[in-house]
Amino acid sequence: MLRIALTGNIGAGKSTVAALFHAWGATIIDADLLVREVQKAGSPTLAVMAARFGPDILKKNGSLNRGRLRDIVLADQRARKELEAMVHPVVNELRLAKEAAAGKRGVKTLVHEIPLLFEVMNPGDFDRVVLVDAPESLRFSRVMLSRSLPEAQARALLAAQMPSEEKRKWVGGNPPRGVLIIDNDGTTVELEEKTRAVWQELSK
Repeated sequence: MLRIALTGNIGAGKSTVAALFHAWGATIIDADLLVREVQKAGSPTLAVMAARFGPDILKKNGSLNRGRLRDIVLADQRARKELEAMVHPVVNELRLAKEAAAGKRGVKTLVHEIPLLFEVMNPGDFDRVVLVDAPESLRFSRVMLSRSLPEAQARALLAAQMPSEEKRKWVGGNPPRGVLIIDNDGTTVELEEKTRAVWQELSK
């Protein structure tokens, strides 16, 4: 099974690329969906989070108030690190379980869509790494259009991730390989063409 890590900073367009990979035959494991699963109402992880950050992060029905939690962690880097320490190990355990299940089903190409790949994991653990990128000004515009956030919060979301310039230079794995880069700075047609070229490279 070919294990691919797909990543990209917020607003880069990695979800669009993941959808194309899926249409061409890949199985996708989306880290954002795993996070929602481990943080669902009544889960042990959500209970730990509420104990640390307070009951205000819970809605009346017991589910997570994501907006309130975002306010807290964007304003306090230490709080964000503590949240990551609570959530990411549980998410990784679930991700590995889903990967094992995919292997048993005979999946040939597995794509892990992981926004914080470089920040919280080792990219070298995967067979190939695909980075979707776009200029920061363009990513900021996309975030402002797609999310109802104040400008300051949108900029804080961008700043919370490792600069994509550093990710583009990464070389690792065994044998060492660099990232496959998809620059999403044009039209949707151009993005599909660039994504298909990377898909063909992966298919080799």
